[in-house]
Amino acid sequence: MSNTSQNVSLPRQLYNMTWPMLFGALSLMTFQLVDSAFIGQLGRDPLAALGFTLPMQQLIIGLQVGLGIATTAIISRTLGAGDEIRAFRLGGLVITVGSTLVFVLCISLWLLQSLIMGALGADDTLLPLVRSYWVPWLLSAWIGALLYFGYSICRSHGDTKLPGYMMIATSLANIALDPLYIFVFDWGLPGAAWATTTSFGIGCLFIYSKLFKRGWARFDIRELALGRALKQLNSIMAPAMVSQLMPPVSAMLATAMVAGFGSAAVAAWGLGTRLEFFSIVVVLALTMSMPPMIGLMLGRGDIEQIRKLVRLAVRFVVVWQLAIGLLWLIGSGLVSNLFTSDQQVQDILGAYLLRVPLSYSGLGVCMLMVSVCNALGLAMRALLVSTLRLFLCFLPLLWLGSQLNGIHGLMSGALVGNLFAGAMAYSFYRTGMKKLRQRESASGKA
Repeated sequence: MSNTSQNVSLPRQLYNMTWPMLFGALSLMTFQLVDSAFIGQLGRDPLAALGFTLPMQQLIIGLQVGLGIATTAIISRTLGAGDEIRAFRLGGLVITVGSTLVFVLCISLWLLQSLIMGALGADDTLLPLVRSYWVPWLLSAWIGALLYFGYSICRSHGDTKLPGYMMIATSLANIALDPLYIFVFDWGLPGAAWATTTSFGIGCLFIYSKLFKRGWARFDIRELALGRALKQLNSIMAPAMVSQLMPPVSAMLATAMVAGFGSAAVAAWGLGTRLEFFSIVVVLALTMSMPPMIGLMLGRGDIEQIRKLVRLAVRFVVVWQLAIGLLWLIGSGLVSNLFTSDQQVQDILGAYLLRVPLSYSGLGVCMLMVSVCNALGLAMRALLVSTLRLFLCFLPLLWLGSQLNGIHGLMSGALVGNLFAGAMAYSFYRTGMKKLRQRESASGKA
């Protein structure tokens, strides 16, 4: 009977943790699209300046997400073990370390901006525009990182509603402020960054007032065994950061392959990739909601409950993403006509939608397993899964498919590569889980 009640409560618990993250992630994607649309109205140069900024943005996001993953894993595990005071101090340590690291990175980027723009091949005429944009942009990146660390601490304590609501609120504020700052105040491209700075700043004031009120962040961090705590953070943060930086590299290499088939192929691939982001948003929400649950269970030593949770999530992702893939397949012709009027782009996008979305179940399982392994403290295993997904499964099969059947073969390669990656990732998780159980039983006997 207790097993039945556990089985009933686990799906509900997963649902309650996930839905706020789902709407939060969707709102962030929407504000980024709207942001780009407003900047696009300013002309070619502002769009080019934004394009040259994106790789630097991915670097900062890689750092903050890496630390965020470590935060959720370690604090939730500490809470599961019943050591609340240590968990609160770890919250203070994360804010201190994270804000300092991102600040140093932002200052370094500002000092090296001319060198960076030159290395990326930016025209000298763009440098004044980049310089005017980078002051508010780097400030918004630092404040955004602070906000993200606040979200991570909330999630590690099992509160996903507050971060979810705040993602929606800051995104709506950003969308509202964009036209005001860019066009009404006539601040142009820097206005977009100032809008983000303002909305993130308001978010920080709200989230940190809640954190301090709840006592989830304490700054008497000297009471921690500081060396051990920093080592613990870094053991998950460093592999997670590298893992975060791999998809942009892979995307560049994939785009270079697609570019060999002409501009229509690149346009269709770009549209397909944007549709993919929205197709896997439920998986993204699960990767944010599951780690605190797993960390708490791991801290309690409840390995069997973790296995049930992961099995439940994997089954849901496979069925859900397969349904999404079938919807794209059925609506491929209509969607292609809706997104572009160019006949050649329509044909290639239609071919993309007939093939690639059917593999989103494999991609979803792979993303989930990376998140689960990080939550279990198996950070190097998570990094290995990320590396093998991109450089053993995805890119080689893209190339092989393109050699066999051109652009259509390349897309079939993406389909097979994603499915192969999902199976490989689940196998790696099961092996890691087996070792973890053996270690737990060995320590129990000792």
